[in-house]
Amino acid sequence: MCKGFFDTTPVSLREAAKLDGASGARIFFQVQVVLPMSKPILVYTIISSFMIPWMDFGMAKMILNSGLSADWTVAIGLFNMLQKTLINNYFALFCAGGVLVSVPISILFIIMQKFYVEGITAGADKG
Repeated sequence: MCKGFFDTTPVSLREAAKLDGASGARIFFQVQVVLPMSKPILVYTIISSFMIPWMDFGMAKMILNSGLSADWTVAIGLFNMLQKTLINNYFALFCAGGVLVSVPISILFIIMQKFYVEGITAGADKG
């Protein structure tokens, strides 16, 4: 996904920087050439790279099928609290676990949202 996004950056900007004598690394990192224009995809990659392993359920459920609670991920542990025999005893803990799982994701999103909006609106100015 990132490669596709980097391929959409205007070639004319890279060529103009090359004509000005910039090296390949400088073209990639310099202000308003490639990397700063790619903030939206970088923020998306950071957020999804954090959220996918944090809330992975399907793959972890298949791999960690030993039944030992020491091997469970957070998502599997929360899911197992919802069994018919345990739901009356652990429903409050399940709700608290759901809040604890959502807090780091929410904090990361709030921090990265500024960069995401900034990157999307960067191409919208009439300059």
